[in-house]
Amino acid sequence: MSFTGKATYTAGVTLPEVAEDIADLVALASPHETPLLDALSDPARSARSTVHEWLEDALLPNTDRVDDSTFTNAITDTAFVVEHADRFRMGDQIRLEGKREVMLVTAINTGTNTLTVTRGYGGSTAQSLADNLVVSIIGNASLEGDDATAARFTARSRKTNYTQIFTSTVEVSGSALAVQQVGVRDELDYQKAQRTRELLRDLENSVINGHAATADPQGSSTVRRTMRGILASLATNAFIAGDDDFPEETTLTEEQLNLALRRVWEASSGQVDLIVTGGLQKRAINGFGQSTRKFDSGDASYKNLVNVYESDYGICRVVLSRWMPAGTILLLDSSRIDVVPLAGRSFHYKPLASTGDREGGQVIGEYTMELRNENAHGVIRGLS
Repeated sequence: MSFTGKATYTAGVTLPEVAEDIADLVALASPHETPLLDALSDPARSARSTVHEWLEDALLPNTDRVDDSTFTNAITDTAFVVEHADRFRMGDQIRLEGKREVMLVTAINTGTNTLTVTRGYGGSTAQSLADNLVVSIIGNASLEGDDATAARFTARSRKTNYTQIFTSTVEVSGSALAVQQVGVRDELDYQKAQRTRELLRDLENSVINGHAATADPQGSSTVRRTMRGILASLATNAFIAGDDDFPEETTLTEEQLNLALRRVWEASSGQVDLIVTGGLQKRAINGFGQSTRKFDSGDASYKNLVNVYESDYGICRVVLSRWMPAGTILLLDSSRIDVVPLAGRSFHYKPLASTGDREGGQVIGEYTMELRNENAHGVIRGLS
């Protein structure tokens, strides 16, 4: 074949000459975005140990529940049992959930968890007591000149998570490094970038769905060390569609979302500012205001999108993540979550010794998640 000056290839002498026409780029369609990590942004510090710990504290509780179903007369009885009598002091004004009556605590028996009260205090009207009602402490009134009461305090608690090592091996032959690649300037750099994308994808998935080992979670020669993810960390504000007094709709409604946000607000001082959801529930949120949207014949486009949801309990950015389990929504206070690397172990490339005509190494990162005050977050499960 005579020289033509064109880059050609042949598949046999009987086929005509064909010139290569390949765009100088590589198209990537595989999912690799990390919207939750992007929303949380980089942490202000790193972990200093493979067992990562932090401290949490709480104020003395000012609510309890009635634990008494044996009232003689629910309107006139002056003593009833609660779950935790040690939360109360003599002189507390209290009120039961949904009742207008105010009562004054006059005696406390911590052995039987019994409160003795003055009914209809301050001219309020006595109303029926009932089992399982929430008891709210309005405030305590001390006697003038009285001795100091016994000190009460809370103990700080230590919370723990574990670092997880993410690795991927890169290896490129000497020939692949030497030849000119289509769409790629350096094959080794390209493989590093691809493997890093994969590891970032896996990190986000682990932050949402990961579980720590039940035995030897700190890791050993036979136990891999894994981080505990957000879903595995939430227990206080875990709502299931149709469970207890949570609405029974399996398709997410605004009523369900607001109820969950209100429960988180009641349980903590958390400020939910992230709603993390999968595709189907994102469509449900987009449809909250669909019936009130107006379009006329002159509109050339139809918009049905909610990226920010503003309620009485906070302004929430709606984050669409393909790594969320179906039928599940996370309600997060982003100021209380950090995804932190072990010091000096954020994603990096480590060359390995060459044992032949090739170059290789590992992309390595070691991370954990710090989720503070789990009752400041929430999760809704059981949706369609």
